[in-house]
Amino acid sequence: QVHFVESGGGLVQPGGSLMLSCAVSGITLRFNSMAWYRQAPGKEREQVANISLRGEEAHYSDSVKGQFIIARDNAKSLVYLEMNNLKHEGTTVYFCSARRMGLYPWGQGTQVTGST
Repeated sequence: QVHFVESGGGLVQPGGSLMLSCAVSGITLRFNSMAWYRQAPGKEREQVANISLRGEEAHYSDSVKGQFIIARDNAKSLVYLEMNNLKHEGTTVYFCSARRMGLYPWGQGTQVTGST
């Protein structure tokens, strides 16, 4: 079975930073292009970053370009998302999965909440 376990979320001040991690099991990570997604209440899940098989290419949505950095460690079966200069309002849940959305079951995600 494929499992994605996301971690690293929490409360963040405006302009703050967080590092999210995703532990992947049940698949061979180096055979999968990976991505991070996020979903805010009442909104559709959107892909914010993706990374190629060996990490040589990364692409970002316009809304996070210049703020987020996606990385991967195939040997450890981990995918990372470094988030900087955060401007969250409310709670957004971040998920990792394959770049092809819907290919695998979703994990529980990790919540990021903007402080006021």
